[in-house]
Amino acid sequence: MILKVLEVESTNGHYTNCYILQDENTKETMVIDPGGEANKIIELLDILQAKVKYIYLTHCHGDHIGAVNQLKQAKGGKVLIHSEDAENINNPDINLGPYMNIQLDPIEVDSRVYDGDLLHVGNIELKVIHTPGHTIGGSSLYSEKEKMLFSGDTLFKGTWGRTDLPTSSFKDVINSISNKLMILPDSTIVYSGHGEVTTIREEEPIYYNLQPREE
Repeated sequence: MILKVLEVESTNGHYTNCYILQDENTKETMVIDPGGEANKIIELLDILQAKVKYIYLTHCHGDHIGAVNQLKQAKGGKVLIHSEDAENINNPDINLGPYMNIQLDPIEVDSRVYDGDLLHVGNIELKVIHTPGHTIGGSSLYSEKEKMLFSGDTLFKGTWGRTDLPTSSFKDVINSISNKLMILPDSTIVYSGHGEVTTIREEEPIYYNLQPREE
């Protein structure tokens, strides 16, 4: 397995973690959350000789979807997002493009995913976990074999995603993290939508007292 992490500028001075996951034998590849700088993503895909199978969106906010159309035009791949956020991806009041000063063209979703769906990139298996809270259709991807979780904006190092936005809910995000993510093995590595890598073990204490963890 090859995993590359790109910090892409989605809007002025604001960066999103874009992940490129590849089966090194088949070259099948998934791009997770291409929020901006399409050329930067495409350049790395070319270096990897990637065969893009999926473009996976953890949720519908503009800073996670800004480079989707350019990326798909250049490299192909099916655009996947949870069903609940597929309904909102082209709604500017919910994708927050105008609020973030991101120009978004309409995005065509190829397939809607649901909780428990299994996706395969070569020999890598990823399970879809519906993790509403930051958005109603937020989702995470979990690989049991590789011991890694892509949590989008649900879980960050030391805290959780914002819940003061359209379709968001504090109750839902805490429920998603406590009952769906904290039950994963302690050693699971968490790759968030923004910021640094963490682990499930490191984040467990903040869900006992519902307070962000200060370094």
